[in-house]
Amino acid sequence: MALRHAVLAALLDEELSGYQLAKAFGTGVANFWHALPQQLYTELAKLEREGLTEGREVVQDTRPNKRLFRVTDAGLAELERFTAAATKPSVIRDDLLVKVQAADHVDTQVLIAQLAERIAFAAAKAELFEALLRTMRGERTEEEFLLHGAGIGPYLTCLRGLEFERANRAWYERTTTILSERRASRAE
Repeated sequence: MALRHAVLAALLDEELSGYQLAKAFGTGVANFWHALPQQLYTELAKLEREGLTEGREVVQDTRPNKRLFRVTDAGLAELERFTAAATKPSVIRDDLLVKVQAADHVDTQVLIAQLAERIAFAAAKAELFEALLRTMRGERTEEEFLLHGAGIGPYLTCLRGLEFERANRAWYERTTTILSERRASRAE
């Protein structure tokens, strides 16, 4: 997947400025695609040149003018093409896993500290996803929303993000326990 498809998907439901797009990536899209704000601005300009998005200037009285972007018909056609193409399985590339792989030969106390940081990060991300999901479904139960709610795509990707962070946290906690117990047994 290219950044272009993630940007197009993020613009499907509403016009966004580059700043709003970066914010959307930071809270929702980041669970499956990471991009820096400058990458997003560059991609927006490229997509507009290619006719996949269209921008318009919005004059603001008290702030600088802003540019809002929306997906064009050509952009929607590109997303259709992308959606129809075969997908590749995702892979994990995580430096912490390389460090844990070496656990028999390195100071595990350092790993335990890094795992504690990841536990806190995963817990915070899970809370963020839970809040986003509550906001998206409003007063509806999850079952009602999944059956009848608008914006099912973002909801489902947030659900995936939540499950991802929960699974990460569980693995970090289990690995911390195992490494701590092994460390304690060696000290005896």
